Amino acid sequence: MRVLVTGATGFIGFHVARFLTEKGLHVRALVRGENNSGGLKSLGVESVWGDITDYDSVFRALDGCSQLYHLAADYRLWVPDPRKMYDINVRGTMNCMEAALKRGVEKVVYTSSVGVLAASSTGHASNEESRASLHEMVGHYKKSKFLAEQEVNSFIKKGVPVVIVYPSTPIGPMDVKPTPTGKTIVDFLDGKIPAFLDTGLNFVDVSDVAAGHWLASQYGEVGQGYILGNKNLTLREFFEYLARITGHPAPKYRLPYLPVLLAAYVDETVSTLLTHQPPRIPLTGVRMAKKYMYFDASKAVKELHMPQSPVDHAMSRAIEWFKENKYTRG
Repeated sequence: MRVLVTGATGFIGFHVARFLTEKGLHVRALVRGENNSGGLKSLGVESVWGDITDYDSVFRALDGCSQLYHLAADYRLWVPDPRKMYDINVRGTMNCMEAALKRGVEKVVYTSSVGVLAASSTGHASNEESRASLHEMVGHYKKSKFLAEQEVNSFIKKGVPVVIVYPSTPIGPMDVKPTPTGKTIVDFLDGKIPAFLDTGLNFVDVSDVAAGHWLASQYGEVGQGYILGNKNLTLREFFEYLARITGHPAPKYRLPYLPVLLAAYVDETVSTLLTHQPPRIPLTGVRMAKKYMYFDASKAVKELHMPQSPVDHAMSRAIEWFKENKYTRG
């Protein structure tokens, strides 16, 4: 079986492509240039040049493919020009769904984000039924993914057989960019995190997320969504895990929210108007920290048989990979 994966040069996408090849599928990856193909060649992945913002290239790439795994997205907490993010995340998704409709693919797995679900300020774990509104979305990434999922739902009504997955906060090796979570691990290793905000996240092994994508194609119900997550941890607990693994001291001081929020506003204003470089304190990240991003993955575990590998093992592999690839001095 031949399948198309968009976003295969990204963190989750690479692991999905690798998992699918290990399952014996012929994986075709839509990539924007040879320099972006990463380690896909070593996996035996067929790379085709294209861009999800270009409908014709997506349609050509889907030729002969039975399934589409659409993971490509612009995931940043700050962007100098948000229009590009909406172009990729919304219009790019529409192009993929339209091409899947015209090609008559058997199954589409669309990678959304837990960020489009309603989060709790009390630490209560949200599930797939915890719906939110566009007004509640913090930052352009969440807004663009929310709008993209609305488009996906409209294509489901047109007959596109889409299963939606919601990855939480993945951890593991091959976090090349790295993701905001990976950057936090690197900063911890370099001793750059003296304090933390009182918030929480749901962490998951990126290998389990990759497995969850394939399991969604096998057992997922069209039109349904599945949270691909595992363990809910406060940020303090997360750093304590890292401390136990590395022997580095965990940050001891909890920062008050309002002063950090004010600093983030100032920092982002300077970035937007003067430096045009990513802020050291992303405002979107601080605003997101106001709520606990805790999620319940029991639906995916029960219906998809998604694995739940120990999160600390994923942290250890991520740390080892960052060190081997010279991301950190720690």
